Amino acid sequence: MKFFRNSILLPLLGLIVGIGIGLLYTWQISPVTYVDADPSILRADFKDQYRIVIAAAYASTHDLPRARARLELLKDPDLIGELSAQAQRMMADGESNQSVQPLAQLAADLEKGYASLALPTATATKLSFAGTPFTPFVETPGAETPTAEEILESETPDPLVVSTLPFEQTPLAPQELELVTATPRPTSTPTKGVERPFALADQETVCDPNLTPGLLQFVLTDSRRDPVAGIQIIVTWDKGEDNLYTGFKPEVGNGYADFVMQANTVYSIRVVEGGSFVPNISAPTCTGDNGESYLGGLLLTFQQP
Repeated sequence: MKFFRNSILLPLLGLIVGIGIGLLYTWQISPVTYVDADPSILRADFKDQYRIVIAAAYASTHDLPRARARLELLKDPDLIGELSAQAQRMMADGESNQSVQPLAQLAADLEKGYASLALPTATATKLSFAGTPFTPFVETPGAETPTAEEILESETPDPLVVSTLPFEQTPLAPQELELVTATPRPTSTPTKGVERPFALADQETVCDPNLTPGLLQFVLTDSRRDPVAGIQIIVTWDKGEDNLYTGFKPEVGNGYADFVMQANTVYSIRVVEGGSFVPNISAPTCTGDNGESYLGGLLLTFQQP
């Protein structure tokens, strides 16, 4: 009997000691170290930080293919949906608009397939001599002084400089030097186009019992009727204020945003880019097929001329 007990306890004791030595080795002596790990194995909060860094880099470079390639390393089933969902979570957590907008802009541009912001173009400021770019001549002692004709002939126009003065060359009687600031050269990259104000084009009452009661929907388009993402909308009422951005719900539309109104409350709407202002907005009352009343919604469409 004693031999039987020992034959059971000894292997069990050895197993426990072996497990303990294995855990000690893997946790303390030689723990696992990740080197060049795939971003897809990151924790959810680290993935959020990864997307924020990618969006910030894209806001600076506007390299959409590179941003997409970096996001694909996360192996998310829906790249655009994850960006939009994170932007909405950040807004709900009280993050600043400056932190949220790059995520929304990147999601909108991925949906469209091209960068919607133009890269900054350098400007040039030069002296103009009667409408021709001119580099001031500095006289060197002992050197032969060139004539006005030689100075004009030696100057090569700078392609960045666009002069607004007419060309009137008078070699014998040079006109007064004028300071001309060059205009930035246009680029072919599509721009967001907020240089023109958004005007209220349509206000429609929406009576649909399947929608959220009091849903206030916004649709913003440019002059070509294309939706515009990243536009800030401020909704104010007597007890508060809320900030919205178009593009947070690309599954509905890049130029779409929404807000839930309360009954018996008057709201004012302001589109920040362009300064469009719409006062006295309130949720309408709708009547269903059974004769019962319910809180309806509104659809406001803003458009650039």
